[in-house]
Amino acid sequence: MAYISMGEAHRRITDYLNSYSDAIATQNGPLLRRLLSFSSNNPKLLSVADALNIFQDVSRLIRQSHETLVPLLRSLQCYKLGQLVDAYNSYEKFANAFIQEFRNWESAWALEALYVVAYEIRIIAERADRELASNGKTPDKLKAAGSFLMKVFGVLAGKGPKRVGALHVTCQLFKIYFKLGTVHLCRSVIRSIETARIFDFEEFPPRDKVTYMYYTGRLEVFNENFSAADEKLSYALAHCHPDHAANIRMILKYLIPVKLSIGILPGELLLHKYNLLEYRDVVLALRRGDLRLLRCALQEHEDRFLRSGVYLVLEKLELQVYRRLLKKIYTIQKQKDPSKAHQVKLDIIVKALKWLQIDMDLDEVECIVAILIHKNLIKGYFAHKSKVVVLSKQDPFPKLMGKPVGL
Repeated sequence: MAYISMGEAHRRITDYLNSYSDAIATQNGPLLRRLLSFSSNNPKLLSVADALNIFQDVSRLIRQSHETLVPLLRSLQCYKLGQLVDAYNSYEKFANAFIQEFRNWESAWALEALYVVAYEIRIIAERADRELASNGKTPDKLKAAGSFLMKVFGVLAGKGPKRVGALHVTCQLFKIYFKLGTVHLCRSVIRSIETARIFDFEEFPPRDKVTYMYYTGRLEVFNENFSAADEKLSYALAHCHPDHAANIRMILKYLIPVKLSIGILPGELLLHKYNLLEYRDVVLALRRGDLRLLRCALQEHEDRFLRSGVYLVLEKLELQVYRRLLKKIYTIQKQKDPSKAHQVKLDIIVKALKWLQIDMDLDEVECIVAILIHKNLIKGYFAHKSKVVVLSKQDPFPKLMGKPVGL
């Protein structure tokens, strides 16, 4: 850090305080937002942080009407010094005072500044928790940030123009709950958004609606409610800005397994475009009916799929692979002898699996085919004496969710 004189330090801090006062007096939301955004590493904010290390008694520069800025400047100073736990504690103290002021402002002019406060308190909390963990202490700041944001949600969940900010804060809460592994806490906020009469989903900003649908779609994936997951994640994808490739990729990481589960396969170009090649062999296995390839793909990318929370979804695709294999056998038989194509000997399925290096006996294959029939993935019945599955002559392979597997 270059040498800073006492006079220069005084000037920088005074300029910051005057800018804050002007932003409040003129209701300049964009200016106020910039003054509160620590993690952006704005050079002007960093220069103020350097000045605070020189000019220690900053409290005497602050007018009584803006005493809330003392913890804010303390947080900025600690943040620059890498003292993240102290930075969080001071920022939370400021944020609570800011919320009280925000509550008293009649219009929503400071919503963008509030969004920055919600974002910053989450980011600083995450970094503070890493500092605590590295020192052998219990990380608890992100949980505290979640409690603070619930208070913010309560301030916004009322009538008037400020209510459009509720969804943005909800999305910040989702990020905290997913990070902490406490996704069950999302339910109460979701109920408030989706059942409260004061909220009209369409009036929320597009970016917040996309984020909300992404996280609620992920929740539906975890609950194995694939129809709802498909609806929500498809909404997020359709309304995501086309230039935001990273966000599209995040959505597709969950939408692709959902689509696979209902029998809709992505194209090769999509997987390449968004660098989702971990799904390539999974898709290929479904197209071919290749159980060995599916298992190899799941094993190769196991860590990645487990971290995303989609491993169990993909593992359940085995039934569709069996279905596809049976359909291929049926198609080959139909070419050779159309009159007997619907009669598939279990022994043939065993041999096909053995060719794929999957050892299964007749009883195991019969059990799997029984599950396929029970789940309406195929139509047919068993001729137990002859060890034959007799497929329906009318639509033996029903469509899944309106689209056949493999197309």
